[in-house]
Amino acid sequence: MADLSDVETSIANLVESLIYPQGTNAPSIIGALTRVYRGWPNPSALNIDLAAGNINITVFPDARGHRLTTRYLDPPAPSAPIIPTLTLSVSGQTATVGGTATLGQVAGLLIDNTAYVHRTQRGDTPEGVAATLAAYISTNRIAQINGAVLTIPGAGSVIGRVVADQLTQSETRRQLQTFRLSCWCPTPTSRDATASIIDQGLSQFAFLTLPDGTAARLRGNGTLVFDQSQNANLYRRDLLLEVEYATSITQTLPALIFGDSQFLPKGSVPKSLLG
Repeated sequence: MADLSDVETSIANLVESLIYPQGTNAPSIIGALTRVYRGWPNPSALNIDLAAGNINITVFPDARGHRLTTRYLDPPAPSAPIIPTLTLSVSGQTATVGGTATLGQVAGLLIDNTAYVHRTQRGDTPEGVAATLAAYISTNRIAQINGAVLTIPGAGSVIGRVVADQLTQSETRRQLQTFRLSCWCPTPTSRDATASIIDQGLSQFAFLTLPDGTAARLRGNGTLVFDQSQNANLYRRDLLLEVEYATSITQTLPALIFGDSQFLPKGSVPKSLLG
C-alpha cells in the first residue's frame, strides 16, 4: 500500500532526478551542491549549508492537511502474473522436476484421475519435491524415484503441472494531500533558478509512480516566496503540490492446479473421443 511517506519519497526522488539529470555523482544542473530530502531542515545545518553556497530542497505535508476523495471502489485487480520457477515435465510414465523450488508454488501430478500435490516449503529442492510426490503416490500405487525423476509403472495417464500464488490489489481509500516543496537557497538568483527548474520539470508529470505500483495524480497548486529579513543568507520559495493517491491492500491468492481437467471413472472414454 502507498503511505504518506511513500508519496514524500517519490516526490523527493523525482525532484532529485530534475536537479541531477546525470545522477548524483555528476554536478547539479544548478551548479551548486543541492540536498533533497523529506521533512523540515535543521536550522544549524541549514545555516552552514547556506553559508557554503549550498541549496536545500525539502518535501513536507502542508498544514492544511488532506481530504478524502474516495469514490466508487473497483473490485480486486490482479497484478502482473507470477511465473513459477519450478518445472515439472512429463514423458510417458516419467515425470522430471526441475528449476527452483521457491515458496508460493504448488507442484502436482494427476495420475489416472488421482491428484497428488505438494506446496513448496522453505529449503525445498527439485529432488525433495520429487521425493515428496513419490511418497504421496506410494500410498496408492508403485512410484519409483531417482533424484528428481519419478516413474509410475502402469500409469495410463500422467499430467504434471506447477502453479504459483498470484497477487491482487484492492483500493480501500483515496485521499488528496497538499505537499510543500521548499527551496532554501543562499541567493535570490539560485532561488529563482532552482524553483524554476523544479516547477517546469514537475509540470511534465501528470502522475507520480509510487512504490506499490499505483499512480498518484500530481498537480501544482501555487507558489510562495519568502525573503527572510532575519537571515541575510536565506532566500526561499515554496511550491505547493496536490497529490491524490490511493490506499490499497495486496492479497495473495492460491492458483488452481487441476481445475480444468476432466475426471472420469476408471476405464471410461472421454466424450471428445466418442464418435
